Amino acid sequence: MRKFPEVDFEEFKVFKKLKTPEKIQDFVDKLKINFEPNGETDHSPLMVLRHKEAHCFEGAVLAAAALWHNGERPLLVNLKTTADDYGHVLAIFRRGGRWGAITKTNHAVLKYRDPVYGSLQELVMSYFNEYFMDNGVKTLRAYSSPFDLTKYGDDWVTSRKSLSEILDALMDSPHVKILNKESVRRLRPAAPIEIKAGKLVEWNKNKLKNRQNRIR
Repeated sequence: MRKFPEVDFEEFKVFKKLKTPEKIQDFVDKLKINFEPNGETDHSPLMVLRHKEAHCFEGAVLAAAALWHNGERPLLVNLKTTADDYGHVLAIFRRGGRWGAITKTNHAVLKYRDPVYGSLQELVMSYFNEYFMDNGVKTLRAYSSPFDLTKYGDDWVTSRKSLSEILDALMDSPHVKILNKESVRRLRPAAPIEIKAGKLVEWNKNKLKNRQNRIR
């Protein structure tokens, strides 16, 4: 695997402190949510560090870069939903042969996963019951194969431009279906107490109207 690029930016010095997935997640959690009030951003790790805010894709890319800095492959997984919901992006890692995930979310449940899952599908399915609309309908339907960012060179780490092309490639990459039609038909809606809990958010978005529904 190619080494993390030599980058001469003050912002990346923080990576020296982020030696473990737990520390990376703690750092990502402290970033404000990027509600994209002026339109879609899809910032690179450098721009996330400069703006000190991120949405799920940006947080996952930053986490993947930090993992790469520490000698691990920068891998993403996309969670694909029904057309009326928005997906989620994970930075994944392995410890002792078990999968875990680092994420950026404004919600209480679509968060970090400890490396206790024996397969990638086990990890993905840990998000299934927490992924539903306000009417209780569960929406998670598929997940991507591990998406290796090293295939996109080094520029994505420090780019001043949007990483929308990488995001599009992730969305269009091969995905594994997790349900068939019969399984979908049998799904029980989330309970009212689950729906209420699902509306709990960390960052207030009431004053930010533009594109806020894109944020998971």
